[in-house]
Amino acid sequence: MTLRRQIATAVAAISVLVAVAVGLLVHQAMVRQHVDQARGSALTALDTALGAYQRGDDVTGGDRRHAALDDPALPARLRILAAEGRRGSLLARGPEGESVWAAGPVRGGVLSVRLDFAQDRQAIADLDRIILITVVASVFITVLVGVLVADRISRRLRTAATAARGIAAGRTDARIGELVDGRDEVADLAAAVDLMSRELHRRLEDEQRFTADVAHELRTPLTGLVTAAELLPPGRPTQLVQNRVQALRGLVEDLLEVSRLDADAELPDLSAVPLERAVRRTVALTGLDVAVEVAADASVRTDLRRLDRILGNLLLNADRHGGGTIHLSVDGHRITVRDHGPGFPDELLRDGPQRFRTSVRERGKGHGLGLTIARGHTRVIGATLVFANHPDGGALATLTLPPAGADSDDPASTR
Repeated sequence: MTLRRQIATAVAAISVLVAVAVGLLVHQAMVRQHVDQARGSALTALDTALGAYQRGDDVTGGDRRHAALDDPALPARLRILAAEGRRGSLLARGPEGESVWAAGPVRGGVLSVRLDFAQDRQAIADLDRIILITVVASVFITVLVGVLVADRISRRLRTAATAARGIAAGRTDARIGELVDGRDEVADLAAAVDLMSRELHRRLEDEQRFTADVAHELRTPLTGLVTAAELLPPGRPTQLVQNRVQALRGLVEDLLEVSRLDADAELPDLSAVPLERAVRRTVALTGLDVAVEVAADASVRTDLRRLDRILGNLLLNADRHGGGTIHLSVDGHRITVRDHGPGFPDELLRDGPQRFRTSVRERGKGHGLGLTIARGHTRVIGATLVFANHPDGGALATLTLPPAGADSDDPASTR
């Protein structure tokens, strides 16, 4: 149940309970008032009849036609009370309808007075109808107001949630406070989320700046190191040094590339490209043993250089961590790369590629930037990249590219 329905239901339940309680209290008060007034009138009439009876007047005729001596319809409780020498009044239902009785002892019997209660009962029924209409109207108005208030709160919370999801998707410059008005708890929540977003944005910028600065600072001494390594005399030690220097050079270049992708500083050069020809070109550039299958060729809108980078990283990752022949399949706008190794680790499937995190325990088989770079270029060209494990074993990466006729004026905004 949504928050709006919960608030509306709670308001409706409370409104009904309060309205019913107030209605019952008013009903009981009005019944008590009418009964007390009727009993008072009956006792007054009884006093008048007793005075007339003591003077010897006829108490059963004239204006005292409701008075009677030893009336057989008199309720037993009043008859017993009169027999004890006391007088009293009682509301009772008899053959002639509901009546208020008053009785007192006299010489030779019991003198009683009966007043019809039908008009009072009709007045109470009319009041009950008014109370019922008032209760229904008040409940309807209260529930309507509660729904409107709950809808406003729910709408503001949904707005905040949408902005928060945008922040989680990478748009750390989004602000909730600009969309949520008011000065209540929801506004406090929006302000807290905005503060968190600003702090997160600042830390991400610091991290990106640090990565870029480190990579740039390493470039100068690395260039000198590469030159010095080339001047070493031929031999096994020289070859080892040159290999390590080249690996370090590749790491620095990857760090620079990651920093540019994180900063959204990359702009694609999009054009219509036949997918089969582009794939076979990339496979040839890698020099790896790849089995290429083409189920259906298509023309896609992409950046050929970035597509080479994406597929190259996927194939190198499959070669480094997989086993057996690498299978690459082209089916329309979709490319799948599968190896026969242990598959992607659970944390990669759950969280996506992470920098400097590989699926092997030793650190000599990659630095964990290949899939991160592939995912970054995928975002730039407006494609989608999904990582999964094949049911028959092995890692499976699926790249889906936009068709050549797709409107991709701003693919970098696709996330």
